[in-house]
Amino acid sequence: MTPPESDPPQTPSASAARRAARLLWQAVQPDRRQIGLGLAWLALAAALDALGPVLGKAFIDRHLVPHQPGLSAMLGLLGGALLAGSTASLLRYGQLSRLAGVAMRAVQRIREQVYGHVLRLPMRFFDTAITGQLVSRVTNDTEAVKQLYVQVLFVMLDAVIMLLSVLFTMTLLDWHLMLIVATLVPAVFVIVYVYQRLSAPAVARTRELRSRLNAQTAESIAGMAVLQASGAAARYGARYAEVNQAHYASRRVELRANALLLRPALDLLNVLMLALVIAVYGLRETGGSLSTLEVGVLYAFVAYIGRVVEPLIQLTMQFSQLQQAVIAAARVNTLLDEAQAERPSAHGVVTAGAVDLHHLSFAYGDGTPVLKNVDLHIAPGEFIGIVGPTGSGKSTLLSLLLRFYPITPGQLAVDGQPIGELDEAQFRDAVGLVPQEPFLLAATVRENIAMGRPLTDTQIHTAAQAAGAADFIARLDQGYDTVLGEGGARLAVGEKQLLAIARALAVQPRILLLDEATSHIDSATERVVQEALAALHGQLTIISIAHRLSTIRDADRIVVLQQGRVAELGPHEALMAREGGIYRRLVELQQLATEASMD
Repeated sequence: MTPPESDPPQTPSASAARRAARLLWQAVQPDRRQIGLGLAWLALAAALDALGPVLGKAFIDRHLVPHQPGLSAMLGLLGGALLAGSTASLLRYGQLSRLAGVAMRAVQRIREQVYGHVLRLPMRFFDTAITGQLVSRVTNDTEAVKQLYVQVLFVMLDAVIMLLSVLFTMTLLDWHLMLIVATLVPAVFVIVYVYQRLSAPAVARTRELRSRLNAQTAESIAGMAVLQASGAAARYGARYAEVNQAHYASRRVELRANALLLRPALDLLNVLMLALVIAVYGLRETGGSLSTLEVGVLYAFVAYIGRVVEPLIQLTMQFSQLQQAVIAAARVNTLLDEAQAERPSAHGVVTAGAVDLHHLSFAYGDGTPVLKNVDLHIAPGEFIGIVGPTGSGKSTLLSLLLRFYPITPGQLAVDGQPIGELDEAQFRDAVGLVPQEPFLLAATVRENIAMGRPLTDTQIHTAAQAAGAADFIARLDQGYDTVLGEGGARLAVGEKQLLAIARALAVQPRILLLDEATSHIDSATERVVQEALAALHGQLTIISIAHRLSTIRDADRIVVLQQGRVAELGPHEALMAREGGIYRRLVELQQLATEASMD
């Protein structure tokens, strides 16, 4: 199914645009001095550029019209023009290089800020987030911000400074003609306003549709096996084509506005302004003699009209990029506005691994209770199995033990301390997780066990041995330095799971959580996992959600959840002795399924 629209296709509000501008300004704060120097060089380059037509005017009026060659003076004017032009070029190169460096560093800061923020968002955010759209925020939208800095703001600053410099010089030469040329500026603002009204909704819609395309692509690649096995390739292709067609239509609206109101309209204004200046100058100077007629002024103004029009063209040509960048920055801000997971200053530590649940209840966003008044005491070193039908609250309980969601109402304590009062970093080291679907990096075995933690080789090898993974690692081409490929593509499912267990054990946790860790592995690997758990029994607290009930037969106690409540509690033998008990029925059904599969 096509991913839902998480971003409405509309232009950002004035407040959103202001916040986006604030984000962009904060990102360049560390480079304020570099910006100041770059702008100073830019202003000097613009002044030198504006000097060229003035020197041309002097050459025409002093030497060309009165037929007074004055070779040395002419060479001086020519040399001055060459010096001014070359110096302006060097200054412009220097300022563009300097400001481009500022821009790249600013985007680097924004991208790291966004990525770091995403890493700290609460799990409830990811319950509804679409992966492709999040990736689009971190990559595409921050890339659009880079375009804003590198190709928009500095080009626009260059254009504005050049425009002001030229208008000032024209005022010194002939303020009457300058006023005629200056009428071009409000005309351009009118064009820009109309362009913005026509294209801004399409720009926002285009970015939103591009995000949806990214999301659908990521979703399809992630589920390619299921997609092809169910014969859904054609249907998904049609849905993608539908979104892509909408993206195409939105881009057409943008391009039509560009084609009508940007370069063509300004080129027309340029022609009209040139004709008007020549006409006014001609009418005003009719009857004058060549000795008093300043033909150089006309030359200078003809040259300056091009230098006025070109910055205005640059301003309008960059306006669509500016719109896209502001929209992208607003979308980045929306993500940054998401509240991060609360991490209050806490100093409690996990020492023994005792866990206490007292009147614990929990509901997700829709308000439907998933856990209801759960009471449970788990002693340090105890092996607890958790079973129950689908939707009974097993995984939710594990998520609460991992502090993925706030505890309310009720209480969840570790070693007698409320879980929210434990130091974050120490808690993460003290609690290991083995998920149902092991997450592996496209990296080496060593890096997958360490996960960026500063572990020694001894710690990594010890963890692999404790998890029963050392034997298969030794058989790999390069042992612990073997690159596993994306998602651990070089490993069997069971080997991935053993590696995930090694990762969880690498920092010697006090509590080990297993979320149906044996549901996708073969019997031989299951025995390896059971042996590993047996060796760890008593050394740390083990809480295991089990689909294969055989993996928790040796648990000290088994918790049977049903509809969010503790329905049964006790060791395997005691629960099997209950006539009509939930656990006994689950075991018998699983045995029947196993026997049927063997037949």
